Amino acid sequence: MRQPGLMAAILIVDDDPLQASLTMSHLRQRFGDVHRATDAAQAFCMIEQHDFAHQLGLVISAHNTLGIGGPAFVAELHDRMPALPVLVLGAPEDAHNDYADLYVAFLPRPIVAEEMLALTDRLLSQGKNVAA
Repeated sequence: MRQPGLMAAILIVDDDPLQASLTMSHLRQRFGDVHRATDAAQAFCMIEQHDFAHQLGLVISAHNTLGIGGPAFVAELHDRMPALPVLVLGAPEDAHNDYADLYVAFLPRPIVAEEMLALTDRLLSQGKNVAA
């Protein structure tokens, strides 16, 4: 579990540098500890680091990323950290069923910054970190 009083880390998983930069810029206005992985493999390497996983409170992922993306990425992530909330960006409406029974929220692109920040706040307050 995260130590009380410490801000939870947020991990952005997005291979598009422009989209990732924009998302990180919005998030850093309210949340200080924001990191980026360019693909699922890099994200899994990061969460294998105990100190990072211990502080991780939310993963924000593009629906389509390099390597395994979308539902396969979220399923593997939840195998490792079952209670970790995930926000998927840009998922088409028909992809919602691909994430059935997983703790996932969706936000279509283009992103409305205030909507993303409010949803991030809610997910961070509801989520519980379970270290890998």
